[in-house]
This record gives sequence, C-alpha cells and structure tokens, in this order.
Amino acid sequence: MSNPFAEDEGPQPPQTLKTAVEIHANLRLLLDHRVPLQLRFIQRSQRYQTYLIEINREKGWLALDELIPSDGERLMASGEPFQVEGYYEGVRIAWDNQFPAHIGELDDARCYWIPVPDQIVYHQRRNAFRAALNGQPIAVELSGKTIRKPISGKVLDMSATGCKLSFPGNLQSGLQAGQVYDQLSAKLPFGTITTAAELRHLVFDEKLDITFCGMRFYRISGLTQRQIERFVYQLQREARRDQASDRFS
Repeated sequence: MSNPFAEDEGPQPPQTLKTAVEIHANLRLLLDHRVPLQLRFIQRSQRYQTYLIEINREKGWLALDELIPSDGERLMASGEPFQVEGYYEGVRIAWDNQFPAHIGELDDARCYWIPVPDQIVYHQRRNAFRAALNGQPIAVELSGKTIRKPISGKVLDMSATGCKLSFPGNLQSGLQAGQVYDQLSAKLPFGTITTAAELRHLVFDEKLDITFCGMRFYRISGLTQRQIERFVYQLQREARRDQASDRFS
C-alpha cells in the first residue's frame, strides 16, 4: 500500500496485485472516496465515466454505476470486454474485465455487476508528498496561448512537483492532456505563485459538473519552487499533527 508521507520515495514501476486483501483494499479506496472511473471497451477508443458503487466480497461481485455517455449501455449489454482505471492520491488503479456484465439495479438506479478482478495494476506515479487542502479554499487561474480566456478554479492538493485542481463545468474540449499551459497562478496564504504547468490527466464528473485536472509544474523558477515547498511543508506538518492527535484522542 502507498504511504502518503513517504517523501523520499520516487515513482515506482507498475505492480500487479493478486492477493484478495490487496485487491479489496484498493477497490475499497475507489468506492469510499467516490473516485471517477474511466471505462474503455477493448476494441474501441471511446471512454466512458462510471463509479464503483458496491462490493459484495462474500459473493465476489462488484457493481459499476451507469455509464456516461449512455450509449455505452449497448456495448455493456453485448458483453464486450473492457478496461477500468481510476486515480487515487497519485496512484493509478486499473483492471481488465473479460466477463459479460449483469445489468441490474441498486438503490433504484441502473448498475452493472461484474466479478471482482483476480488481479489489479497498482502504479504509484508521484515522487513527492502531496498534501490535501482541507481548510480555506485556494483560488487558482489557468491561462495560456491555447486558452481563450483564463479559467478559474480551486486547488485541491499540492506537492513540490504538481497539484490537483477543480474547475466548474466540462472542460474536456478546451483542455488537452500533455499540453503545457503558460500560467498557473495560485493564491497561497503568503502570496500568489505563478508557473507554467503540464496537464497530466483530466476527468470530468458529470454528476458534480466539475472537471478535475492533475498538473505538473513545468520549468519552475527557484523562488517559486521554494515558496511551494514552504507551503507543502506547512501542510505536511499540520497533517502529521492532526494524524497524531487522532491517534491519541
């Protein structure tokens, strides 16, 4: 399992987890934190969004939410194999499903039952501690030559090398993974920092009407780097203090 406080641990190669304990622990993260999942049928390029909404460990089944867009239901009903992946705290959790899904209902809504996978891919891709921002929201603005007008949002977490952002609305057509944007400006408590940043991945949550973006700082200046490290260190100390008080409360 990943340790969010392992500051010196670099990016790891993908691991294939095969024990029931490891598989269920990671699936439970996707379920409990309502992580948006991307589903792609093996022979097709279209990606669909879904969620893991139930795990029946005793029977060995899990339930996926309705697919967005809804035309994926036809492919699901036809029994086409598919891949599923989600990101939690910088870790990619993915698996393949070769079995036909059973269409059912959960809480009066359509769902798809599939077997719990016998193995999952676990890929820790971060090389720095990433701290969640649980207090005062930090405003962020993304702009650049490829963006017609600046986009305003919030910082959800930050590390010395990147951050996770949220923006209202669907930005899938306006932003592109792999693109470097000239200016990412965040209003930290001790001043605004501005740097170029690369969009590493993008997920739109249709139910929340929010676009989540994983960014990596690009050609960052020494001064800005020190400001970010100072801020992350402060968050890290607060997180450890809170963790310690929870343990002894």
